Amino acid sequence: QVQLVESGGGLVQPGESLRLSCVGSGFLFGIYGMGWYRQAPGKQRELVAVMPESGPVKYADFAKSRFIISRDNVKRTLYLNMTALQPEDTAVYYCKADPPNLKPGYWGQGTQVTVSS
Repeated sequence: QVQLVESGGGLVQPGESLRLSCVGSGFLFGIYGMGWYRQAPGKQRELVAVMPESGPVKYADFAKSRFIISRDNVKRTLYLNMTALQPEDTAVYYCKADPPNLKPGYWGQGTQVTVSS
């Protein structure tokens, strides 16, 4: 059974940083593409950053200069380091695992990030 468990969200002030984590189990973590997505209230879910099992990392334009995605295949963990957070970054952040055979991916339950003064 595939499980993705996100953590690290919370309430921060503008300009502060957070690191999100996503621990995967029940699948071969190292051969899956992994990514972070977010969904703000009233908006569609959008890509933040994706890291394939091999190949270049892709970032959304808003994330390119402030966020860094990384993975530790030994710890089966995906990370998202976010800096210079702004109120518009407020959203539920989701982790996704994409299998190598192009079948539908798996989603975590999400972690809330709120940026407010």
